[in-house]
Amino acid sequence: MTTVLLSHRFHQASGRALVESAAGHGVTLEPIVLPAEPKQRLDADECKRIEIAYFSEDVVPDFGRQFFSACYKAQRLRWLHAFNAGVDHPVFAQMLGRGVRVTTSSGANAGPVGVTAAAGMLMLARGFPGWMAAQRRHAWEPVRGGSVPEDLSGQTLLLVGLGEIGKTMARIAQALGMRVIGVRRSSRRPDDPVDEMHPPAALDWLLPRAHWLALACPLTDQTRRMFGAARLALLPKGARIVNVARGELIDEQALIAALVGGHLGGAYLDVFEQEPLPAQSPLWDLPNVVLSPHNAAASSGNDARATAMFLRNLALDARGEAMVNEVMKGAGRE
Repeated sequence: MTTVLLSHRFHQASGRALVESAAGHGVTLEPIVLPAEPKQRLDADECKRIEIAYFSEDVVPDFGRQFFSACYKAQRLRWLHAFNAGVDHPVFAQMLGRGVRVTTSSGANAGPVGVTAAAGMLMLARGFPGWMAAQRRHAWEPVRGGSVPEDLSGQTLLLVGLGEIGKTMARIAQALGMRVIGVRRSSRRPDDPVDEMHPPAALDWLLPRAHWLALACPLTDQTRRMFGAARLALLPKGARIVNVARGELIDEQALIAALVGGHLGGAYLDVFEQEPLPAQSPLWDLPNVVLSPHNAAASSGNDARATAMFLRNLALDARGEAMVNEVMKGAGRE
């Protein structure tokens, strides 16, 4: 019998199916369920019994403190599985520091994020912000002459991060006729959907070639504020940015200055240095910016995909085999 910490909502919706599926993999699970009210805490004796914790998507944002409070008190906790791919929050480093193994469902939401990023890029490329502004004013304003958008086919996308999200973006870009340059620490693999692959050290001479800069890389000590004013200035005038990774990858004030000053032609941003984005941020009102509230991953199929990855790791763990998507100390997201 293996005890697993589950949220109240997840247990109510999927707990029985999880236990039955685990049994099919040869694992007998006993759920330990968090209270239904986020301010309530799990009994200390129950916390002592927890061996595995499943950090499901419904924990965010209301039940996070409740969930991790139980994890901190769980003296027998040996493994934490997270529905998300990003593990840059300090709580994961603390778990790793305690010797708790951490795995993720990296790739479960790659499709939705990649499609949303492509949608943001297409909105900018085809001039939707201008059309939508005119719609709100009930104004009939066709784009003609020198204001018509350039063909997307033939443009270059510089893509930083070639994990599952980055690969999804790259495949869509190639289908649109774009040239894709990938940036990643590891070398090119046969299935990488890119025309070129380079290490991060090559960024400064790659940026002048990019019509689009897309970010889908981890947030680490090395990538934090990777793009400041100097690097943004290396992009050609009129270049655009897509960020579905982490807001802290970019110096936000430098980004705003480049957008306001006209050096950058636009941006689609799902992530920000401070979240929620403060109401006074100029980003809300810039006509060449498309925003979403760190919601690019939203999709009805994510839970099933994330849970399937958790079940796969349950079976591997029971057999004493290496689990997939295991996080090492100092890791982020790619």
